[in-house]
Amino acid sequence: MNVFVIGIGLIGGSMVLDIQDNYPEAIIHGIDANPEHLEKALALKIIHKKATFSDLEFADVVIISIPVDIQLAVIPKVLDTVNDHCLVIDVGSTKSQICEAVKNHPKRRNFLATHPIAGTEFSGPQAALRGLFKSKTNIICEVEKTAFKLQEKALEIFTKLGMRIRYMEPKSHDKHIAYVSHLSHISSFMLGKTVIEKEKNERDIFDMAGSGFASTVRLAKSSPAMWTPIFQQNKENVIETLEEYITNLQQFKELMLNDDFSEIHQEMENTNYIKQILNGIK
Repeated sequence: MNVFVIGIGLIGGSMVLDIQDNYPEAIIHGIDANPEHLEKALALKIIHKKATFSDLEFADVVIISIPVDIQLAVIPKVLDTVNDHCLVIDVGSTKSQICEAVKNHPKRRNFLATHPIAGTEFSGPQAALRGLFKSKTNIICEVEKTAFKLQEKALEIFTKLGMRIRYMEPKSHDKHIAYVSHLSHISSFMLGKTVIEKEKNERDIFDMAGSGFASTVRLAKSSPAMWTPIFQQNKENVIETLEEYITNLQQFKELMLNDDFSEIHQEMENTNYIKQILNGIK
């Protein structure tokens, strides 16, 4: 099985590492705009060979793991090149514009829009991890537009990687993911910005930052090159979530100004229900 990964970072790299473990016969080919990433991926044995777009005619599976704005041009280019039996998967964090970009492509049936809900704050080939997707949810959009045999091929791969599957329409996906992923990244970036601007002494930040701060600001270490296009593509939904979040922050501030700490206690107690919702997430 010839597997091509375009963009050898955390998600794409982790996926092909797991594919190697589950499909020992698979030959992993890497395509990346950064030559250093290709060399590092070879050294780390994430890929077996370097490749170019012209090599895609020999692909059985293509995994596209690049910023979502670049995907809009790359996915149609990939579909132009692959054979009729090749499965093309994207793993982007937004789905509406990507699905729209390929809706009239002659090889739309070769494409499967997915979003594995997994990751860390790190990027590049060195961030790739075995087992990253085990017990994680993979959202699939517009599955009915993918050829049935290619759906079966994809589901076999996802099952072997340990993923749970959920089906969702692109617009619904983008609306929900704005709340549970995109907003948390914005909150983390802005918390980091606030602390950096207020605490000019880096040593003070290092010495006084407890585990709570570290875990909350962890996502601020994420790649701006990846997240700026995500916010751009999902602008409408992200703004809606920000408006609701800002309203809650302003209400909390008003409670503080009014010394209404009993209500603050009640607000936090009500929000503790999130523990029950997230209990199954590791």
